[in-house]
Amino acid sequence: MTAIPVIDISGLMGGDADRVAAELGAACREVGFFYVTGHAVPSDLSAAVFAASARFFAQTEAQKRAVLYTAAGNRGYVPMQGEALDPLKPADLKEAFNIGLDLPADDPDVLAGRGFRAANLWPELAGFRDTMLAYFAACLDLGRVLHRAVALDLGLPAGFFDDKLDRPMAVLRLLHYPSAPASVEAGQLGAGEHTDYGCVTLLATDGVGGLQVQSRMGDWLDAPHVPGAFVCNIGDCLMRWTNDIYVSTPHRVVSPAGRERFSVAFFLDPNPEAEIACLPGCATADRPARHAPIRGDAFLTSRLSPTYQKSGLAP
Repeated sequence: MTAIPVIDISGLMGGDADRVAAELGAACREVGFFYVTGHAVPSDLSAAVFAASARFFAQTEAQKRAVLYTAAGNRGYVPMQGEALDPLKPADLKEAFNIGLDLPADDPDVLAGRGFRAANLWPELAGFRDTMLAYFAACLDLGRVLHRAVALDLGLPAGFFDDKLDRPMAVLRLLHYPSAPASVEAGQLGAGEHTDYGCVTLLATDGVGGLQVQSRMGDWLDAPHVPGAFVCNIGDCLMRWTNDIYVSTPHRVVSPAGRERFSVAFFLDPNPEAEIACLPGCATADRPARHAPIRGDAFLTSRLSPTYQKSGLAP
């Protein structure tokens, strides 16, 4: 891996789905990262999300903590150094805000207290909720389209994942990385080395560098900003689903020097009750299933718990 491929996915909606699916599948197998262009997420909506994110993080600590993270729902404000994506290293130099599938307080799953089913927490910022929900919906549509390409690449019906992503544990995450401090603890980064937990991540960046992707040789490669594109990567859940045919690639964020960095990530995890088991055609006699079946919510819990262990926010 010497570069992250750029894939124009407009063909998925325009009659060239097989070619796009093959390109995407090759990137998922060989790199685990790819840029997506030709998507349908409006640029003005993306700009509005970044502006709203900057307004949120510019609030006082007390205002942000009024919507403090809740582990049961995986929603709310995660304070500076509130998580350690590499649990063996010092806590990350970033703060975040999580938004999940927007459920009413009287939703049966919310009332029953089921894992990762909760009402969202909203700051008192005019227009914030509407902007975030519009962007969440656009990213969810894009994520589902990408899963149709994944299904085609794996020889499955295009709609194979539809009923596994109709009420997903998806999270829209606003991220703020302050400029690098004068001194840090040994091994401390903006975001420690990690692989993502879910199926597919859609990341929008503000043009400030910092994201690095690990090559198969172990080198760290800078992921350049591609205007208008999403940086996408495979998560551990989809890697497990494909019996490790697709790869979840380690990455990290180095704190920017002399300026702050904002990014917006959309993590698409499956429905809580979805069974994560080897997909049809992904195992052979010579390469049997490597992982035992597990529910989507149990798998996500197993990955989130170490991340928040130091801060006491773990589910």
